Amino acid sequence: MVIETTPEMVEKVYQRSREKLAVVRERLGRPLTLAEKVLFGHLADPAGQPLARGAVEVLLGGLV
Repeated sequence: MVIETTPEMVEKVYQRSREKLAVVRERLGRPLTLAEKVLFGHLADPAGQPLARGAVEVLLGGLV
C-alpha cells in the first residue's frame, strides 16, 4: 500500500495535532513537554480521556 503525501494532507495532520494539543494544554493548565506533545498529539479523545500520569492507559488514534 502506497500513501502519497501532499502538502494539503500534511497541513491537515499538523492542524489536527495542534487542536488536540490545545485541548490537553487547557485541561492540564501548563505547558507540555516534548514527550507529552508527541503522545498527546495522537490521543483519540483529548477532551474526555483521563490524563493522570502513571494511573491510566491512553487511547491513541490517527491524526487524519
